[in-house]
Amino acid sequence: MLSNMNRREMLGVCAAGASAFCLPSMLTARQPKTKVKTFTYKMVGDLEIKADVHRADDNKTRPVMVWFHGGALIVGHRGGVSGRVLKDMLNAGYAVVSFDYRLAPETKLPEIIADLEDGFTWLHRKGPELFNVDTSKVAVSGGSAGGCLTMIAGYRAKPRPTVLVPFWGYGDLIGDWIGKPSPHGRHQTKFTKTEAYQQVSGPPIADSRDSKKNRGAFYQYCRQHGIWPKEVAGWDHHREPEKFYPYMTLKNVTKDYPPTLMIHGTKDTDVPYKQSTLMAEQLKQHGVEHELVTIPNGEHGLAGGDPKLIVAAYQQAFEFMHDRMR
Repeated sequence: MLSNMNRREMLGVCAAGASAFCLPSMLTARQPKTKVKTFTYKMVGDLEIKADVHRADDNKTRPVMVWFHGGALIVGHRGGVSGRVLKDMLNAGYAVVSFDYRLAPETKLPEIIADLEDGFTWLHRKGPELFNVDTSKVAVSGGSAGGCLTMIAGYRAKPRPTVLVPFWGYGDLIGDWIGKPSPHGRHQTKFTKTEAYQQVSGPPIADSRDSKKNRGAFYQYCRQHGIWPKEVAGWDHHREPEKFYPYMTLKNVTKDYPPTLMIHGTKDTDVPYKQSTLMAEQLKQHGVEHELVTIPNGEHGLAGGDPKLIVAAYQQAFEFMHDRMR
């Protein structure tokens, strides 16, 4: 979690990406006049699942980057794109589409991924008409759980995205890092079982701003007890791990997987650095173009890493993305 979070956020999980795409070459560029519009891309019963579209306030056709917010699939919302991400991508001429998706545990993993798939279908069918974007190529990015969804988009979104840039993401949903009690201090704020489950009682939601409860407390409880996989997916990861495989990128990389650049800190105690090295191994094995940018001593969100290395890493990430979107 980032060091500037308030206490409520510290009890939960990082709405990752607050420092992403810090591009010094672009900071002095004149930012175009921009607009943001909110669309409902999917209805489930009475629940509206929405997307924010940020773009220059003009009539030009823009390239598009999809953003997925972090929050362990439990907390967060489409507003979880940092101002810096928006500034830099808009300055580069992109439109940024930030999707909500239904949140766990009220909604389980297959339905969350169905939202992801439906979001891309909507983008391709409606995006050119509704907000004038070129969907012949689509970049995808996000941090933490958003990085996980970015990776999943690489094999479940149709058509496949052009390029992926996941930040401190993960392709494994059942390993000991998440499927056993966490030893890390960041996960040790204590809540009773009753307190934890009270935070997620109610109907499905797709935007945690619609809830006045502390959903991060539920995440803390899950990490303390090693039950995050079961609560998010509804399956026992010890007894039926194979049910998770269709939703685990580590099990689904092929030679057709999109070019991918990952950024991860070596001291991450929320999503271990090994999650990105495992992905790099799979990508290499299948001959997929990829890069892993390592930030020594970087925690979750890269806190504690060398600022110069972090700036350079984001510059590299943007160039990797932009080169493949040309």
